[in-house]
Amino acid sequence: MATRQLISTSEGTQEGNFGRSEWGLLLFAGTTWGASFLFIAEGLEAFTPAQVGFLRTLFAFLTLALVNKARNTAIDREDWPRVALLGFLWMAFPFFLFPLAEQRVSSSLAGMLNGAVPLISAAIAALLLRRLPGSKQIAGLLIGFVGLVLITLPALGSGSSSVAGVGIILIALLCYGTAINLVVPLTQKYGALPVLWRAQLVSLVLSTPGAIWGLRSSSFRVSSLLAMLALGIGGTALAYVALSTLAGRVGSTRVSVTIFIAPPVALLLGVQLRGETFEPVSVVGTAIVLGGAWLTSRSE
Repeated sequence: MATRQLISTSEGTQEGNFGRSEWGLLLFAGTTWGASFLFIAEGLEAFTPAQVGFLRTLFAFLTLALVNKARNTAIDREDWPRVALLGFLWMAFPFFLFPLAEQRVSSSLAGMLNGAVPLISAAIAALLLRRLPGSKQIAGLLIGFVGLVLITLPALGSGSSSVAGVGIILIALLCYGTAINLVVPLTQKYGALPVLWRAQLVSLVLSTPGAIWGLRSSSFRVSSLLAMLALGIGGTALAYVALSTLAGRVGSTRVSVTIFIAPPVALLLGVQLRGETFEPVSVVGTAIVLGGAWLTSRSE
């Protein structure tokens, strides 16, 4: 019997235009993730990067544990290595890297750089599926990338940015792009809830030692804890369910445009709530990013 390849992906089940439910899932996940970078920055006021990753995973795990389908749907033994890899690549490792990076760069820049995930995801999908995305999807991704550059350029020149922070974020984005491809066949087979709940369990186990180690250098603030609660329930439980459900329907390349919604949200919240810098060219970039997301969502 042939063994199943650990890192592989599959096509989406819906190749047509996005309907209302698909757009609803996309906008919810993208908006929630855009706010996540603000919550991370607030959490870092009291907690270490490892503790931020642990707390968001803990609150997400407890949230999904309330749903019977998450707990009662069994995962085949042969798929557990993929679920474990998903817990590491989509949660444990990047959940540590993003807070680590936000000690060096602004939350708005971190959110804007996150818009590169669709390009990485599409490249990995092309390698795994051994074919290029459709022409509309390629055009939408390239347009989105141009908008992303326009948003990011002013922030890259600010004093709060650093090469190390940007490099850390790019490593995290590579993890995200790979994980989005991994989750597609698992979601199609089991649904989003049981897969994510078990991946969160893996992430929780992996992040516990770092969280305990950080007790010596952390403090406590109610606002930081509330930020972690919002990040866990919204950005790690509900948004991940929305994205995983959408991934099973439309595939990894098209679902990755969800990330295009996050940069303008992160930029707006960073400017309004944390006093971070804002440049007019970013408005143009935001419009281009949203146009790229719309084009990538269309059928061939």
